[in-house]
Amino acid sequence: MKNILLLKGSPREKGNSAILADRAAAGALEAGAQVESIYLHGLDIRPCDACDLCTDGMCVIEDDMQPLYPKLAAADAILLASPVYWFTYSAQLKVCIDRWYGFQGHHWKEISRKQFGVILTYGDTDLYTSGAINAIHTFETMCRFLKSEIIGIVHGSLGDVGDAEKHPDLLQQAYDLGKLLATEKIK
Repeated sequence: MKNILLLKGSPREKGNSAILADRAAAGALEAGAQVESIYLHGLDIRPCDACDLCTDGMCVIEDDMQPLYPKLAAADAILLASPVYWFTYSAQLKVCIDRWYGFQGHHWKEISRKQFGVILTYGDTDLYTSGAINAIHTFETMCRFLKSEIIGIVHGSLGDVGDAEKHPDLLQQAYDLGKLLATEKIK
């Protein structure tokens, strides 16, 4: 059974990216995976302060990031879900990912060679004018560095809260991404 960690980066607990993330989680659960969903907006995660004291594979800042380190390390796959804010993914997700720097003390072994899924929603008309392409490029570069694989990306133009529920095609794509994360063999 695969262990999937879902990180929701929206400040809206029931926002469009969260709706699609929940559909992906449903697909993963149906395919037999274990899924844990973390709503980042409600956590106190402070930014990295570049102290470089993270020699034990964890950051020394005592905040809500501490319980996430073992969850990230234990996950076979990580699903990142975020709205696009000002041409990239949300600050909530950014500060969390920045704190993955804490793994550098062990040469990233806790977070490397994992599978990733990405869900992005945006209010503009497409990947480029919304800036979602910037988020995708960042995730691709991150995964290349971590020797990890992006299994799939689901994205869509959804301007108003609840629009995701009006797009059965995107809901199905998210569900299918969850199933794929649950069943795709780790390379």
